[in-house]
Amino acid sequence: MHSVALVVYPQFQPLSLSIGSVFECANLLRGEPAYEFHLVSETGGAVMSSQGFSVNTTPLRDEGYDTLIISGYLDYQLPDTSLLACVTTASAQSRRVVSLCMGIFVLAEAGLLDRRRATTHWLHAPSFQKRYPHIHLEEDKLFVVDGHLWTCAGMSACLDLALAMVENDLGSDLARKVARKLVIAQRRGSEQSQLSALLELDPKSDRVQLALAYARENLRDDLSVDALAAVARLSPRQFSRVFREETGRTPAKAIESLRVEAARAMMETSRHPVEVIARETGFGDRERLRQAFLRAFGQPPKALQKLLIETP
Repeated sequence: MHSVALVVYPQFQPLSLSIGSVFECANLLRGEPAYEFHLVSETGGAVMSSQGFSVNTTPLRDEGYDTLIISGYLDYQLPDTSLLACVTTASAQSRRVVSLCMGIFVLAEAGLLDRRRATTHWLHAPSFQKRYPHIHLEEDKLFVVDGHLWTCAGMSACLDLALAMVENDLGSDLARKVARKLVIAQRRGSEQSQLSALLELDPKSDRVQLALAYARENLRDDLSVDALAAVARLSPRQFSRVFREETGRTPAKAIESLRVEAARAMMETSRHPVEVIARETGFGDRERLRQAFLRAFGQPPKALQKLLIETP
């Protein structure tokens, strides 16, 4: 049985609690308990969240847990010394130590991340890097695993991190089933950027949103202006004008961003040849994929694929 403890403290961000659903569903879909989930705090009892409601907790035990998870703050603040002492003691006895979002400051202040690779929410990355220059912050990563230390970006990234832990403990098949159960449309790997192409495009109207959603689900198909305009129920000329007004990009540039994002995700989660990745993401051939990667990352797919394979 894997014991998992989520450490909360006054003004913790409640979205951290959602990580428990991943372990709950893993138990349900496995047919027998694999995880024992604990909500803990420094002294136990009621702990107030940043949203004004409290949760009941048990005391953080010195003997540790299989997985010790530090919840995140909503905004920047340094942890109390008493919390640091408790976390330091428990982490020394835990197989895996995890931080969510701003919880990384707890691990950093406790000295657990010295000379280690880590990540946190992109918004707070500059202040973190300034305070802890000896920690190798990979600020664009969704989550980072360095030995027994797991750190993740803010908010919803905790679900991606928890799914990766389930996969590590119980296999990829169960992790996929949990993702489907939780209606997670795409399992994101550790190398994926915190900022998605769709979020950056930020379309306003339902018609442009519909066209982009269709494009992301049908990357191998014809995604010309005519095809997308038909999905949006607009003329090609009108669609191009509205699309550029709402996103600041041409449809062609936006589709390339979606395809590049999907291609990189395939590299993270598979060992498919570049030719297969190019075909599956709609580039058609490796040269078009290569040119798109050079524009997006400044390096060809092979170089990025090699880096992903070599990264521990």
